Amino acid sequence: MRNFLNLEIWKRSHQLTLKIYKATKNFPKEELFGLTSQMRRSSSSVPTNIAEGCGRNSNAQLANFLQIGTGSCSELQYQIILSKDLSYITEDVFNDLHSDVIDIRKMIFGYCEKL
Repeated sequence: MRNFLNLEIWKRSHQLTLKIYKATKNFPKEELFGLTSQMRRSSSSVPTNIAEGCGRNSNAQLANFLQIGTGSCSELQYQIILSKDLSYITEDVFNDLHSDVIDIRKMIFGYCEKL
């Protein structure tokens, strides 16, 4: 069992989740159960799956949860693009969030390779 709190990928993905909550706070009310909810779920899925995988007792199980996390990163990446295209976020916010999600996905792949 690993302590997810010590993993940089967990820390970074948690920070991204906080940024997503902040960025979606001012989305249109009609998006509350649409894009706002989807982005919050996909972003929180990444650190959640890292934490759950760390609680498992094998590298194979951890790798499986990390792969689920990378899928959530891809989902979030599209939702960030959509948010920019709908003018829900600025170009600066887009660049920050998009860069973070790509970095986190790379970190997860790198961690998987070391297992």
